[in-house]
Amino acid sequence: MKYLVMVQGAQADYEAMVGRPAANSPAWSKADLQAMFAHMNAINEELTASGEMIDGQGLAAPSTTRFVTVDGDGKPLVTDGPYAETKEVIAGYWVLDCASLDRVTEIAAQVARCPQPAGAPEYPVVIRPIDETDPSQD
Repeated sequence: MKYLVMVQGAQADYEAMVGRPAANSPAWSKADLQAMFAHMNAINEELTASGEMIDGQGLAAPSTTRFVTVDGDGKPLVTDGPYAETKEVIAGYWVLDCASLDRVTEIAAQVARCPQPAGAPEYPVVIRPIDETDPSQD
């Protein structure tokens, strides 16, 4: 079964990672960043070696986001950056092919143990099965 495993964050977290702290996001040191990258790279290497990794990427800061909707005439309406009320966004993801929900849950727990500075916000790791069947009303 294929699963999408997502980690969350906020613009403040991206700012903190480059040394600009916010109320709930303390500044990360170079050692903090190195520990996080080492942890995530070890997970990626393990998943690649086990054959479970299909894809995985970290995403750019929410400030680089572009929202596209359409107006009543079907013309695109484009807004740059997240809306002010956006609190959490997807910060990165993996697409995994795992034997079971238990296995992907083990991986998500490993991701959740990623080191970070004291006081940094903790976000859940989200698991979504990928539906590879066609929609049916039968």
